Amino acid sequence: MRSLRTDEGTLSRDYLAAASEVLRELVAMPDLVQRLPLERKAGGYTRNLLAGNDAVSVWAIVWAAGATTCIHDHHCSCCFGVVSGTVTETAYRAIDAKRAVPTEEQERQAGYVACMLPTGPNIHRMRNLGTGDAISIHIYGFDHEAHASSIETQYTAIGG
Repeated sequence: MRSLRTDEGTLSRDYLAAASEVLRELVAMPDLVQRLPLERKAGGYTRNLLAGNDAVSVWAIVWAAGATTCIHDHHCSCCFGVVSGTVTETAYRAIDAKRAVPTEEQERQAGYVACMLPTGPNIHRMRNLGTGDAISIHIYGFDHEAHASSIETQYTAIGG
């Protein structure tokens, strides 16, 4: 957690670089993460808080086969790395305050790391289209005790 502290806080390029480095280290050690006592939910995804403070929260997310998030954007910085399996990320473009159209879809495989600031929009949906579990680590720039989630806005898909 100390390495995620920057003078500029969680809305800076320095923070993104630090979070990216932490994630690269974690995804390079899948056995360590897979040995953690992570909760799982059949058909869905389960968020497991690994660490948190007043500025940052770190979560392991276990994606069961078929698990999917809503289409959403974040109120905070969002960084994630895939530890095992494949998570499909679909990017969207808002057409109004509540509707969005898909623009791109990518398979994020073990070892993949991405970071983004909430200057977006960074609208996306994450899914596990595989037949087994996938695990990802997410570092969000928010206090898990002050906010229930990193999601700011949910969207409905139009087309695609």
